[in-house]
Amino acid sequence: MTTTTTQVNPVLRTPPASPAAAAAYFSAGLAFHADVSDVASALAAAAAHGTDPGFVVIDSRSTASWDQGHVPGAVHLPTALVPEQAEQLLDRSVPVVTYCWGPGCNGATRAALALAELGFQVKEMLGGFEYWVREGFAYETWEGPAEKAADPLTAPVDSDDCGC
Repeated sequence: MTTTTTQVNPVLRTPPASPAAAAAYFSAGLAFHADVSDVASALAAAAAHGTDPGFVVIDSRSTASWDQGHVPGAVHLPTALVPEQAEQLLDRSVPVVTYCWGPGCNGATRAALALAELGFQVKEMLGGFEYWVREGFAYETWEGPAEKAADPLTAPVDSDDCGC
């Protein structure tokens, strides 16, 4: 008698979730996260039309980091200061989008948690300041406005739309 063993590749070793479970998971993720391109697009559209984007962007990094570069129009509120300063700086009825350095930093997550615990509606900007700059969006430093060319590994170089 011959026994055959079927090898399962590492991707399918744990089977995918059901479509309903996957839809619930990914839908929830969109409620908690916004990507850099969507934030930039919403801010640009609001500025072009002279309207409010409907959210405020919070830079949760240190003052030295803020001075090095930040999203134009962002509010500087370091994570450690959220409990004592959020009420004075933010309107509880306006959703908040937090960011920190980048994917390797969880400061924006900690700031989002602190804000949520205070009763604010909050999302985290995926990619943080690193991807804001890498995708070619303008930013501000202590010296004034700055901008770098888009990194072709993170953003399309010939279009404003990545097609996502």
